[in-house]
Amino acid sequence: MAGESVPVLEREEVEAVERVPKLLEPWNVVLLDDDDHTYEYVIEMLHRLFGHDIELCFLMAKEVDTTGRVIVFTTHRERAELEAARIHGYGADPRLPRCKGSMSAIIEPAYSI
Repeated sequence: MAGESVPVLEREEVEAVERVPKLLEPWNVVLLDDDDHTYEYVIEMLHRLFGHDIELCFLMAKEVDTTGRVIVFTTHRERAELEAARIHGYGADPRLPRCKGSMSAIIEPAYSI
């Protein structure tokens, strides 16, 4: 395209563009239901791992029990992976002898554009 001029950014404009932080896409940590953990276990785990107040933990425990899943935390992908791993590593419910391990969790995009 002969004769067309290409816009040139001034140095200050380039530096300003370079300083704009990139926003990280939000991801949900989703706790999945099973029959091998008590409400007390779920409430305790959510309170200890995420710092949610006890009332919210109870509501989350009720939701996972009735719907099969509940979003327990939303953050960027790397942190969501870490938080899901913390759920997987929390351990068995000592209140139920048949319980053999931690609850399960997955991560999923919080929304798609």
